Amino acid sequence: MSTISAPRTRAGILGKTWRRRIGNTLAYITLTALSLLFLIPLAWLFLTSLMTLKQATSFPPEWIPNPVQFDNYIKALKFWNFARSFRNTAIVTSAVMIGELLSCTLVAYGFARLRFPGRNFLFIVLMSTMMLPGVVTMVPLYILFSKIQWVNTFLPLTVPAFFGGAFYIFLLRQFFMTIPEELIDAARIDGAGELNIWARIMLPLSGPAIIVVAIFSFQGAWNDFMGPLIYLNNEKLHTMALSLHMFRGLPGQGSIINQMMAATVMMVLPMLIVFAVFQRYFIQGVTLTGLKG
Repeated sequence: MSTISAPRTRAGILGKTWRRRIGNTLAYITLTALSLLFLIPLAWLFLTSLMTLKQATSFPPEWIPNPVQFDNYIKALKFWNFARSFRNTAIVTSAVMIGELLSCTLVAYGFARLRFPGRNFLFIVLMSTMMLPGVVTMVPLYILFSKIQWVNTFLPLTVPAFFGGAFYIFLLRQFFMTIPEELIDAARIDGAGELNIWARIMLPLSGPAIIVVAIFSFQGAWNDFMGPLIYLNNEKLHTMALSLHMFRGLPGQGSIINQMMAATVMMVLPMLIVFAVFQRYFIQGVTLTGLKG
């Protein structure tokens, strides 16, 4: 009886192993195909930036630049003050990232580890602000910033970041709740204050979540078009998104699609580099923020 069942057991194990391998292979093939599908627009953007105007506007579309036109980038720079726009965007993005990381980590620590009356109610109120469309507050905010003479400065784009964002606070709170409570209690017994605990324990242990918030914040500030369009009327203050829109409106430039694509590549390249460098930490942070509610 035992000699008959042993081969059946080994056959069953081998069958499960092969089914698992086949399933994994099919999953990898599907994910690879979807990845390539999502990369098609990015590939078309880059390849078009290297084409001649005739080839870029040909139908049916052509994919291989022939000949390769690297001078599209040089010609685009002649009509687009890239250095000034890049500097303005870097200033705004850096300020927004610093403000959101400071404010969101502090508020998230309070909701995750401090006990005070009405904590859950306040957290629900905070989360409910995510349901409020930005267009609802657009006009009141413009009137407010106009009254205090902040229009045509970077202040309307940067100062609100120092008051936090509901989504980032939620992500950081979820991660902070996964840190063992014993570490916090031990620090309090040793006499550490809440700010000391936040700076020396929570932040060093929350690197992946902080990188997630930093990448989201960087992406939002770098790509922001509506804010600069509303508050920045001076051309010297234009960010890259707004300058790219103005480049499109220059006489004759809107029809030169290959130079437009070259300018677009220069805008999106820093964001792609940042994501590629911190991709591992980004995925780890997104995964861990959902482990505990």
